[in-house]
Amino acid sequence: MSIFHILAICGMLSPIIYTAMWIICGGLDSNYNHIRDDISSLFAVGAPNRRLAQSFIITQSVLLFVFFIGIHNGINDGAGSIFGPIVFLISSILGIIVAFFFPLDEGGEFTTLRGKMHIILVVIMGLLTITGMVALWIRLQFVLIWSDFAIFSLISAIASLIGVIISGIFAAGKYRGIIERIMVTPYQLYYFILALMVFLNN
Repeated sequence: MSIFHILAICGMLSPIIYTAMWIICGGLDSNYNHIRDDISSLFAVGAPNRRLAQSFIITQSVLLFVFFIGIHNGINDGAGSIFGPIVFLISSILGIIVAFFFPLDEGGEFTTLRGKMHIILVVIMGLLTITGMVALWIRLQFVLIWSDFAIFSLISAIASLIGVIISGIFAAGKYRGIIERIMVTPYQLYYFILALMVFLNN
């Protein structure tokens, strides 16, 4: 097993752990509603299972960071622009910072600077990831083995951007929880498929 296989496994585990977090931690809180409540509320200040949720988020974020460290050379033997991998790496670093230092305020609100920084950094992370998706589409669209993934990358970028817009519109609505879960699905699926491609092609 090569180093790229190990990194790819980290990448595949990350979205699985993220999904497990909101399923498990949300299920442990009888007052939590997956339709109404956003995912970040699970590790907000004062949340009943904050420590458990935060440990999931930190683990997921670190695994994604580890995967992105080697992604440039893991894709098409490092041929092509490093811009996409760098953008992904920066996004994952912001994810670790959010997990450690910027939870939402109590009740899932964002009234303090810390809570507002959570929202700002999460939005930046999302936009950086979309940028990375587009960059990989440009880099890989004419590479035979990766061309199908390049199309998937572009579709994921479009779906993610639409999700961000819709999620922003309904951010204060009573269905923000389910909308957010739909919105993050293209991101999590993308991470898994990208890691799987790295695993299969190294």
